[in-house]
Amino acid sequence: MRIRRTVTTVLVALAALVAATAAPTTATQAATGSPYCGITWGSADKTAGALSSAPLIEVRTGRHDCHDRVVFEFDGPVTGYSVGYGETYTEGEGLALSPYTAGDALLRVSLRAPAYDDEHLATVPYRTGEHVANVLRYQTLRDVVFGGSFEGYSTFAVGVRARLPFRVFVLAGPGDHSRIVLDVAHQWQE
Repeated sequence: MRIRRTVTTVLVALAALVAATAAPTTATQAATGSPYCGITWGSADKTAGALSSAPLIEVRTGRHDCHDRVVFEFDGPVTGYSVGYGETYTEGEGLALSPYTAGDALLRVSLRAPAYDDEHLATVPYRTGEHVANVLRYQTLRDVVFGGSFEGYSTFAVGVRARLPFRVFVLAGPGDHSRIVLDVAHQWQE
């Protein structure tokens, strides 16, 4: 009887030990998961390009299967931007935009191009602090707020649901225009 109890205790302890060593592998696989829609963009700051004098002429948004998109269109070639998570301030004034921007995370978008022409006339219909897009029913985007344009730089606060992976790239066209595109993923993992 005592031997049976000892053998049972040893078997239970051995089973617990085997389960404990196998569990982390399963838990690790579940925690890492596979990337959502194959997206491997990450959420670190992204910066590229140089200052341009081609003015911003339009901002629009779009919904896609795996991400939401903001497109900044310019009347000429533009390649310069800096985008990252954090507080966004108005150009020239330094007023924080987070109190005025919907979303649980904020992408600060600095475009290295003005939102005015050579005569310093605005080339977009937005005033500093205005919401520039209707993002109702978007899965990730919550708000796009114009932060102004000063000394050749234009700023936007893009409110999103959470800190999620994003990418930024430049497209040529249509015609002699160019576009800076910001995509924000709907989630991190499948």
